[in-house]
Amino acid sequence: MSAVRTHVVRPGELNQRETEAWRELRATSGAPANPFMEPEFTLAVARVRPAARVAVLREAGEPVGFFPYETTRLGHGRAIGLGVSDCQGAVLRAGLDVSARELLRGCGLAAWEFDNLEGGQSTFLPDAAEESASPVIDVGEGYAAYEAVLRAQSPKFLKTTLAKERRLARQAGGTRFVFDERDPAALRTLMAWKSAQYRRTGRRDRFAREWISTLVHGLHTTRAPGCSGVLSVLYVAGRPVAAHFGLRSRTVLSCWFPAYDPAYATFSPGLILHLRMAEAAAAAGIGMLDLGRGAAEYKDALKTGELRVYEGSSIRPGLRAALYWLSREPGRRAHRYVRNRPRLAGYAQQTLNRVGRLRHGR
Repeated sequence: MSAVRTHVVRPGELNQRETEAWRELRATSGAPANPFMEPEFTLAVARVRPAARVAVLREAGEPVGFFPYETTRLGHGRAIGLGVSDCQGAVLRAGLDVSARELLRGCGLAAWEFDNLEGGQSTFLPDAAEESASPVIDVGEGYAAYEAVLRAQSPKFLKTTLAKERRLARQAGGTRFVFDERDPAALRTLMAWKSAQYRRTGRRDRFAREWISTLVHGLHTTRAPGCSGVLSVLYVAGRPVAAHFGLRSRTVLSCWFPAYDPAYATFSPGLILHLRMAEAAAAAGIGMLDLGRGAAEYKDALKTGELRVYEGSSIRPGLRAALYWLSREPGRRAHRYVRNRPRLAGYAQQTLNRVGRLRHGR
């Protein structure tokens, strides 16, 4: 790395030439154009997370890499937007020879934690502790081709969902789908549904954290070729019954926060919404919907394939790294132990659901 120099800046200090170089490096990387890896996402996080930084790597004065991250105490680092970002890593020129240890040294970090490392991130992959599937929907050949795949692999699911959609339309006097809804009131409704879902299932409410709520509101108004907020809503009689907020590039829709009105649960409005999203995305030239890491029946029913993402941490040997390992690794191992045992994971989910019901007096 002797010929490569690292300079750390706040994301807002990047100049136009640097952000354009970032975009060009991503465009020529060969990886799916995930919007979480674009400079707009890092800039949005920086507006709500003051510890956000970007390491700019230069060779002969030219930018050849960008590494966004957040700093924490004791020189520990974490992926930008860790906890909500669904694709993480560095943006490097193809063939750039830089190790994780060298990159961390240039940033003054003892460790860097990730939980959705992008596949192909050779700098950090040797440090991955766990590999997970991120289901995807391929609509590159159009929505009709995707429906044909569903008819072959999940015929009962597709038939049932389309029948529920027709029944919902008959009973409600019609449905209306908006792929890119700009009304902030619809976003507030989605966030309220999602918060209630988190509490109902015993999970931590992400939107109770001000930085996440503010980040999502900010991204809803973000419009850039590589990263735009997209709020999709299914309406019945003028009222929303299901919604999803995610990020899109020209070719990828990264699914993020889906939710629906429990009063309409018998119609499976969330599944109907995802089918209409796939149809609209295909019509808009998007080739892939990334459903994100995490097991869910609806993902298994909708998916046509999978990407791989990784969890772990890169560590630069030293006292600070040892303290980081002691604080994080035992919990990660316990979580992995439960997740890799379906029966135990099922018991854990049942417990979370009971906790959620108790909190709400049910």
